[in-house]
Amino acid sequence: MKTVFVDTNIVLDLLMMRKSYHKSAARLFSLVDRKKIVVCISALSITTVHYILSKHLGSEKARNILSRFKTLVTVLPVDERIIDGALASAFKDFEDAVQYYCALSAGIAVLLTRDIKDYRQANISIMSVEEFLKDY
Repeated sequence: MKTVFVDTNIVLDLLMMRKSYHKSAARLFSLVDRKKIVVCISALSITTVHYILSKHLGSEKARNILSRFKTLVTVLPVDERIIDGALASAFKDFEDAVQYYCALSAGIAVLLTRDIKDYRQANISIMSVEEFLKDY
């Protein structure tokens, strides 16, 4: 079974039903639901998603949504080694660097994001959800 790392923006696309991106995010997570792939996210994504969802829906509803969503994914820790790698990296966006080093630390070879251009320094495969679904 293939394991992929999913960036925060794709989680938000799914959970907030973002008009232009929800359909592909839903297709991706349907593969998880059918046990075709494993999706990993960083612990940082959980906190960021909670913050954004709670602004729109309130904290209690955000927690309920995340509790259900968490059953679909493996949450990877963000430790000192990942932060050090991100701080020392050439990534312009620190959050992207943390996501990248989290995937790298877990040995995951594919990172899915909508911000492909922000991962130019990457030594793993960086793809959009649409590209991944087409290749899958």
